[in-house]
Amino acid sequence: HTHPKEQQQRESQQTIIESSFMNLSRMSSAILRATPLPTTGPYPTLDPFLFCVYHKDDYPADESGGKMETIFPGNGADFNPDAPYRMYHGEKVPGFPQHPHRGFETVTATMAGLIDHADSTGNAGRYGEGDVQWMTAGGGVVHGEMFPLVHSDKPNHLRLFQIWLNLPARSKMAKPSFAMFWSPDVPVWKSEDGKCAVAVWAGDYFGNNKGQDDDDDVQNNSPPPDSWAANPENDVAILHIIIRPGGKMIVPKANSKNGQVNRTMYLIEGQNNNNGVKVDGKVLNEKVYLELDATKDFPIELQSSSDSTDSTDSTNDNTDDIIQTEFLLLQGKPINEPVAQHGPFVMNTRSEIQEAFMDYQRTEFGGWPWPRDDMIFPKDKGRFALIDGKETRPSGSSTDNENKDEL
Repeated sequence: HTHPKEQQQRESQQTIIESSFMNLSRMSSAILRATPLPTTGPYPTLDPFLFCVYHKDDYPADESGGKMETIFPGNGADFNPDAPYRMYHGEKVPGFPQHPHRGFETVTATMAGLIDHADSTGNAGRYGEGDVQWMTAGGGVVHGEMFPLVHSDKPNHLRLFQIWLNLPARSKMAKPSFAMFWSPDVPVWKSEDGKCAVAVWAGDYFGNNKGQDDDDDVQNNSPPPDSWAANPENDVAILHIIIRPGGKMIVPKANSKNGQVNRTMYLIEGQNNNNGVKVDGKVLNEKVYLELDATKDFPIELQSSSDSTDSTDSTNDNTDDIIQTEFLLLQGKPINEPVAQHGPFVMNTRSEIQEAFMDYQRTEFGGWPWPRDDMIFPKDKGRFALIDGKETRPSGSSTDNENKDEL
């Protein structure tokens, strides 16, 4: 039974939320514009972000006798959006064999599945299931990102975002670095009723420095030292928001006081249900890209399926559990510098791009120290990170862990 004091606290919190929703409804909208998302390729982004792609691949169980390969080889450039999965630039193992980068950072945030990373500095890892990997390419690094079919007893579902965050001119030639934030250490906020959750992949939001309870100390995973996100004044945030039917929450305005922050949000899952999700009062029924006024709080609300007259499956008691809606929010102070990009290199001028190609041809950014271009690790290796010669693992790591792909 719920203690009367706990019940009173919950009712008080609900009253505060309802009051906040009413107050926000009387204000001008935080949505500046809404645009349908492209069906293929990367999503549009605003400075300081350069690139954002959502990978969702239903890879089958391994049938290659432990080689972690697909039965049907790829053609080296498989990005078919209509297929159940893509091989990308992989031939036998899906993924992206060794390739160079210079001048920016990659943030790879996972929801399901496993990724094998290897790079020219000798760093490596297998991560996924909610882990976040942050790599500063800086002056130049070669890396590979492969999606081995580790499981032979069940499908190898993969869901992740890869996000490119630009570096300012002063940091473009920084020393490459690599950081791994294991899933148990990624701050996650949950509403009292359990219908809303926010994974804080980056940024000082939703109590990521301090949990909801006084004794629940949640540490923020610090970005690499040369990152644009390392300075709190740049107010960089990367948030994965999940709402189940009946859920209500408020996304707070940016911490920055000067208003010079770009904020975008992407509706990535759940848009086809009959209820429609409301963002700042606007009903969304398709995958969209929202540009937002970062100086304003805004509410998100998903109607309970039990309230919908259009429900198509009244016999399923678990309808609410399978129609959750998901968003990605990207935010940051713009760098406001010229961007010159060609393939894997992002600099400020065309001459710097030419210099990057010449440097790579001459030095290979340190060379490739691994025995294969599509480097993968032993099937039973488990999740690990090898950074500067030191190997670490998440607590309780196992390749047989369930995917942390839900509230």
